[in-house]
Amino acid sequence: MIERRSLLAASLAALAAPAAGQSPQRLLMTGKVTQGGLIFAKAQPGTRASLDGRALRMTADGRFVFGFGRDHGKGAALVLAHADGTRETRDLQIAQRQYDIQRITGLPPRMVEPDPKDLERIKADGEAIAKARQRDSAETGWSTEWIWPVVGRISGVYGSQRILNGQPRRPHFGVDVAMPTGTPIAAPADGIVSLADPDMYFTGGTIIIDHGHGVGSLYAHLSSVDVQPEQRLRKGDRIGRIGATGRVTGPHLHWGMTWYTTQIDPALVVPPMPAG
Repeated sequence: MIERRSLLAASLAALAAPAAGQSPQRLLMTGKVTQGGLIFAKAQPGTRASLDGRALRMTADGRFVFGFGRDHGKGAALVLAHADGTRETRDLQIAQRQYDIQRITGLPPRMVEPDPKDLERIKADGEAIAKARQRDSAETGWSTEWIWPVVGRISGVYGSQRILNGQPRRPHFGVDVAMPTGTPIAAPADGIVSLADPDMYFTGGTIIIDHGHGVGSLYAHLSSVDVQPEQRLRKGDRIGRIGATGRVTGPHLHWGMTWYTTQIDPALVVPPMPAG
């Protein structure tokens, strides 16, 4: 959000140049410490960090990022090993969320109960998406100020339980923005294209962008995919256009985010959706 973005800039400045007579701060964090939240942090150079025993990738100047899934428990332990040999543990309290139930009807039966041939295709699609999300590059696009990939009406929110044609399905891991077919979609932050497929079974035209340090973003149901794998992107570059491909009832963009395999709420890393 706007507050998060300004806090991030202020935090980086504070760590870079502490006021006269003050000791440098050892850790600054921005972002919502909540289920679905992505946390942007900076420690002193040379610090090593881990979250619940998992080592975190650090930049040379001490920046790092981590996130929490939809159903994360109430606590997490962030351990910092400082360059001077001291260690400290920050016990993080994870805010718990309540999620809506979203009922979607009118889907073709085949999209709710795929036949064996479709299941083979779904498996192949899933493996391709999983491979793209395994990237752990040193890119730092995640640390820039994020923008919405498209401006429009939010028609689906992160975490909601999906009921498809009356049948319970997995939760919705992303934000849906309903706009007409052909509406341009922009990269919300710098990154490298890790997947570009014009026709996946459930997600239709699909793009995944690697923003570095395990942070990735996914764009689904596109009518056109205008990028190629390994293409480098700058924030604001057009990547494709909204469509109604895959399992949908109308044209919209599904925007998802992950930190490695952890599903993140994209709405928590951008300002509120601009009006009209």
